[in-house]
Amino acid sequence: MIIKTEPSDILKQNAKHIAFAINTEGFNDSGFAGEIARTAWPELANIGNNEIGEVLSKQVGDTTYHALVCHTLRNGWGTNQREVIKTCFDKIDANNEPINSIAIGTGFIGQLSGANVPEIVCGMLESKQKIILHANFSLDDINEYYKSHPSNENPKTFIRK
Repeated sequence: MIIKTEPSDILKQNAKHIAFAINTEGFNDSGFAGEIARTAWPELANIGNNEIGEVLSKQVGDTTYHALVCHTLRNGWGTNQREVIKTCFDKIDANNEPINSIAIGTGFIGQLSGANVPEIVCGMLESKQKIILHANFSLDDINEYYKSHPSNENPKTFIRK
């Protein structure tokens, strides 16, 4: 469940848990995953093959980074994005602490590979975890979309330009 949205920089929040997307091929040297690879988790940049739905975690100092394997570079995001994101978040062992997440799929690679941001965010809403979503859209916008789109039918965006 998303407990709140924050427009702030996730890396400046002293978060105990940070979640983000990676690809199955294990080439994570760009976007937010690339930033984490450069600053906290160097082996993530070329971590090797993984399966959709896996979660890789690494604690660095007081922060545990959770890399959600949710798309491929070859085949994109697929049609079950909502379920994949929910499954990944539900696998995280956060001891009932909030998980901070970027707005998964909004970056260049995500958009290029077919990320459906509203459906990804709906997966976060359906997760049992307490999620703080760092994004420039409101929880009211997300909830309104969710009420009118209980499944993958006719997705539209709630991101305000």
